[in-house]
Amino acid sequence: MLIPNEIPLLEYDTDPGALIPPDHERLPLRLPERAVFAFLGETVDAYAAAHGAEIVSAFVSATKEYPIYVLNHQGTSLCLVQAPVGAAAAVQLLDWLLAYGVKKVISAGSCGALQDWEENVFLVPRRALRDEGASYHYAPPSRYMELNPLALAALEQTLREHGLPYVEVTTWSTDGFFRETREKVAYRKQEGCAVVEMECAALAACAALRGAVWGELLFTADSLANLERYDERDWGRDSIAAALELCLEAVQKL
Repeated sequence: MLIPNEIPLLEYDTDPGALIPPDHERLPLRLPERAVFAFLGETVDAYAAAHGAEIVSAFVSATKEYPIYVLNHQGTSLCLVQAPVGAAAAVQLLDWLLAYGVKKVISAGSCGALQDWEENVFLVPRRALRDEGASYHYAPPSRYMELNPLALAALEQTLREHGLPYVEVTTWSTDGFFRETREKVAYRKQEGCAVVEMECAALAACAALRGAVWGELLFTADSLANLERYDERDWGRDSIAAALELCLEAVQKL
């Protein structure tokens, strides 16, 4: 049922179906139930090649093909996929993966620090402020998306097992990378957002609608903590390889 609203983005339809379903190609494909869906660039492809992963399919977007890898990790069959940046693109691919059998997902990616944190600090978001568009097509309007507690527990257990410090945070998911204005950043900090990224709220909403478990491991990259001086630092490069390994371990706990 469509719930009308003066603002189109706030018009939510409770029907989980659509004219174009995620599995509209009807591929003869059945993916493992566990997946790592990582915003880690070429590191995903390099890991897959180094560990003998099989390319079982590909997600074809208008600009790029994303290989769908399946590998054996510590005796468990896992799906491994590079996630595209931006809520709309990331949700489209996640929804496709869920339609073909994935049920439990851990993601990883960098984020901008809104607090005075060093680079490469590990974080586990417990909720995401919905300042992007895609989540509103998957969940009724609200200020936040709460993340799945099962995924939080799996990530935090994995970090503790490795003796790695981490912080639970509220993250700000935004579509406007170049519209993080000084006043808006200050406002988000005041209401409790510790970091900023682009996809968390949308992926949480998609997973919730489809009955899947999804969580995310973040690590600090650039810093917006100083409203007078933006610091891009090194984009968290030193955390990328470790983040992927941690996700591969965490998803097996789901």
